[in-house]
Amino acid sequence: MRILSAVGAMGAGAVVVMAGAGPVRALAPEADLAYHGSVAMAAGRFDLRLVPQNHGPNEVSGATVRLRWSAPLADRQRLPGGCVRSDVRSVVCRTGELPADGLGAPIALTVRLRGVPTESALTIDTVWGGGAVDRNHANDRQRVLALDTGDSYAF
Repeated sequence: MRILSAVGAMGAGAVVVMAGAGPVRALAPEADLAYHGSVAMAAGRFDLRLVPQNHGPNEVSGATVRLRWSAPLADRQRLPGGCVRSDVRSVVCRTGELPADGLGAPIALTVRLRGVPTESALTIDTVWGGGAVDRNHANDRQRVLALDTGDSYAF
């Protein structure tokens, strides 16, 4: 088997072609993102505190986390920097840098739900992983139910 390489002419990002095979794709960096925190709901107000985490093995320069409520959000919201509303039930937030095997900056926000529902489920998932591949979605996709009691629920 003969291996042809264009590394010298094209630089380190070159594609290596093996005789009889298609191009070998460069591997994307891998990171295992996770989100942990707590929620509480009372009188149509939903408080969220979460900490993004990267179990590695590579660092991530920044990711985007989606927060989606089962109840629609009130029309007017006051969101922290780095977070924007993306639709009637969702907000997306930047995580900032996530070092390998480290924690990111905490994300804290309070949203108003439309009306005063007795409960609301929050789904948390990664929209963009900073270009890294996450092969373990068991910890970056969370769903937590909060009842209108003011009690705190951890995830």
